Amino acid sequence: MDNKFRSGFVTIIGRPNVGKSTLTNQIIGEKVSIISDKIQTTRHTIHGIYTDEEAQIILIDTPGVHKPKHRLGDYMVEVSLQSIHDVDVIIFMINAKEGYGKGDEFILEKLQKVNKPIFLVINKVDLIHPDELFPLIEQYKDKCDFTEIIPVSALNGNNVSKLIELIKEKLPIGPKYYEEDQLTNRSERFLISELIREKVLIHTKEEIPHSINVMIETMEERNNNTTYLQAVIITERDSQKGILIGKKGKMLKTIGQESRQDIEAMLGKKVFLDLWVKVQKDWRNRQSLLSEYGFKND
Repeated sequence: MDNKFRSGFVTIIGRPNVGKSTLTNQIIGEKVSIISDKIQTTRHTIHGIYTDEEAQIILIDTPGVHKPKHRLGDYMVEVSLQSIHDVDVIIFMINAKEGYGKGDEFILEKLQKVNKPIFLVINKVDLIHPDELFPLIEQYKDKCDFTEIIPVSALNGNNVSKLIELIKEKLPIGPKYYEEDQLTNRSERFLISELIREKVLIHTKEEIPHSINVMIETMEERNNNTTYLQAVIITERDSQKGILIGKKGKMLKTIGQESRQDIEAMLGKKVFLDLWVKVQKDWRNRQSLLSEYGFKND
């Protein structure tokens, strides 16, 4: 291996819906984090792995930092804040359209105590007038000693290659932590559950997107190169279960069909998906259930 090869961990932190998952997917070149217009879409840290001839960047996509309303929210904020330690570079991401807010102030207070290269990445710059960018930079640049300030459009890829090069410069010389063709540290089961949850987020509104979780109960190979999946959508109230199933089962059928198409594309084989809905009252506040569903700090 070239002794100039660089590798390291880069966390992306910011308020909900600033585009952290979109940036992760754009850098990796594949969908490793689900995306929706609902806040708090990301609930766990997800490692996206970028590898080229010069470097390996392990991106840590984190839940949006918000004011928690339940134990699940506490967990999400805690894992995000933990991620700024034991990394080589921190990306603090903001939404150019939203500007400075209380959530940013809270995150910046934490960042000021960390001695790491910190990049201010201003996302969605394609949605503002160019004249608005400089005042926005001025608003942020004195609040933290940023190593770099980079405007990007994570969705369109504008300036993302420049960001990758700047990250590489700050990484230490080191080994490949993952194989070259590995794109994420998450298992197929986890990615499948997230794809199903993404469809629920897309097709439902109000409280339902936040009150559901998806668990894969069975995943097995069957004849004719088919993967059999049994998955359950967990929600908090009977009324929510009714909405998720829909009239004559229409909503659940739509979620199932769209999920199956994405899962087949990911696995590269035929999938049979058996989808159910189950009520677990107030699961977001029940520590035993949160642990069972994988929401536990390492």
